[in-house]
Amino acid sequence: MTASAPVEPVPLDDVDLTDLDRFTDGAQPWRMFHTLRHQDPVHWQPEAAPNSGFWALTRHRDIVAVDRDPETFTSTRFVNLEEVDDDQIAKRASILELDGTRHRALRTLLQRQFGHSVISRYTDFLRGLTARTLDAALPLGTFDFVTHVAADFPINVLARLLDVPPEDNRQLIDWGNRLIGNTDPDYADVLLDDPDSERYRDLPFRSPAATEVFAYGRDLARRRRGGAADDLVSRLVNGTPRDGVPLSAQDFDNYFLLLVVAGNETTRHAISHTMLALTEHPEQLDRLRRDPGLIPGAVEEFLRWASPVYHFRRTATRDTDLGGKHIRRGEKVVMWYASGNRDEGVFPDPYAFDVTRAPNDHITFGKTSPHLCLGNLLARTEIRIMFEELIPRLADIRLDGPVRRVRSNFVNGIKELPVTVTLD
Repeated sequence: MTASAPVEPVPLDDVDLTDLDRFTDGAQPWRMFHTLRHQDPVHWQPEAAPNSGFWALTRHRDIVAVDRDPETFTSTRFVNLEEVDDDQIAKRASILELDGTRHRALRTLLQRQFGHSVISRYTDFLRGLTARTLDAALPLGTFDFVTHVAADFPINVLARLLDVPPEDNRQLIDWGNRLIGNTDPDYADVLLDDPDSERYRDLPFRSPAATEVFAYGRDLARRRRGGAADDLVSRLVNGTPRDGVPLSAQDFDNYFLLLVVAGNETTRHAISHTMLALTEHPEQLDRLRRDPGLIPGAVEEFLRWASPVYHFRRTATRDTDLGGKHIRRGEKVVMWYASGNRDEGVFPDPYAFDVTRAPNDHITFGKTSPHLCLGNLLARTEIRIMFEELIPRLADIRLDGPVRRVRSNFVNGIKELPVTVTLD
């Protein structure tokens, strides 16, 4: 294990989790989280109008408590920091913004497709796809790891699950970037805080890209309705939710858009952060090279370290107390998963990247939450196979330029990761 000193904390008065430019720096978020965990773990964070501020939870135990209590902390007022009215909720709500019976009913529509019995059938496909991705990228010698590996691989998996042609991959990646990157000028059509975004207030992420995703999904739905295929789109349009309430056209739109985003972005960023960590901790890479049997367990450390989603939000349904603070009904409560994954009370030496760390009680996918990531097994399998295939091929890998990060306090993303590789 690499011994690692804690990050240098920032003064509490200087903490600002709404300053997106701080999240383009690889150290700033962790410095702020460290300060909050130690000095004010249930912290009131003011926001600029029209938002009204939120409670920032940075300790593992508080995050877990809120995530597993939807009766007190609901998702139905939305899970991002943007404050939305009832009309926007009615138009934009996806499975993420549901609780209770309806949430479970929509979740079970696809749950089997992400279970062990189905994912195990994809193992040969995933290994062959990984090999093809690496065969194309590694001979380049010097290349952007995000573009050629981390983004290319999961989007091909998504295309298989949706049963769409590989030539659509670049478009799927572009849509994901424009939606999730709605606070990054390199990605966004209209930045979230731009007054022009009001024109798109009824669209997910206030992004005009949503209309393009909707049109693409509707065309797939039209062609697959009434068929017997087993892809995710066919399951959605031909299945009946457990509660007996069919998917509306709007339900389908928002579910499909979520699949495009979730099936692309999070695994991509987890793979990118893992590769960066292995370049920065070559002794850990050497351990995995000498003993590939460590890789399945190391995946949990990859996920803890990467924390590809910084936070999700809930809203208090009643007055309640948490961590010595009084939270009022209607106030936003934000679970900073990334901070919980560096909690010293749960992870000894949390700033050390240790591929043998055990136990590893990370909360990357939402521990014991009703909203536990539906695709967590698929993501784990993709990441495991990627590094089982990649590591034996590498004699050496080094950074070859600056790492560029997504300007976002929602997704912990890497835009560019230039590397130079030497092959075995």
